[in-house]
Amino acid sequence: MSETSKTPAEKPRAKPRPKGWNEVRAYLRDHPHTIREDAGLLADIGLWIKADNIVEFGPAALARLSAAKTRENAARRELEATARANFAAQAQTHAAVVDLLEARNHADLARRIDETARLRFGLVAGVIAIERPGGVPAGWRGLPADGSDGLLGHTQLARMGEPRTAQALFGELGEQVGSVAMARMAIWTPARQGVLAFGSAEPNGFTEEMGAELVAFLARVVERTAERWPVL
Repeated sequence: MSETSKTPAEKPRAKPRPKGWNEVRAYLRDHPHTIREDAGLLADIGLWIKADNIVEFGPAALARLSAAKTRENAARRELEATARANFAAQAQTHAAVVDLLEARNHADLARRIDETARLRFGLVAGVIAIERPGGVPAGWRGLPADGSDGLLGHTQLARMGEPRTAQALFGELGEQVGSVAMARMAIWTPARQGVLAFGSAEPNGFTEEMGAELVAFLARVVERTAERWPVL
């Protein structure tokens, strides 16, 4: 090897601590202001003083952030699940409307309502009921005069929740009904009052907090479809 060749750079070795280091360390611990007040020394050794307005993300703060993120994710998943359920219900409702419009008579309409309830929505049953006096179409349920008010109340157009007296609408299946969705109808001229009702086996299948837009929409479809044929 020639005299001009250079050897690879070697990593500098750490210098041994000076004698008396333990005394220096103890002094700094007992007098921390000595180093805190020396800005130049702090800069040289790469330290800085945390100001009062600096947020320190310690374990407690990180735990709070993690919990908040978990709640946020749970709320987002719940909203997404609700949106998917609403979309699925609307899609099934639109398909049910097409099916109802193909009914050939009152009895066929009642059958299609029941099949829609059971096959499309997984319910116990679907029922069309009409007030007397007057004839009751085949497959429909008869109600006493003002029976719609008894089921819905005098002012309500729709009701979701506990069955109350509505279990009787479902005949022998009434004991299986834990909650109902009902909407008022007015059919023919002069108008006869009636009710479109769906029964769920689950007590929370239909609740008062739920919107009744879809069942009310189906009630309007049943009204228009049923008016195609006179009551015999």
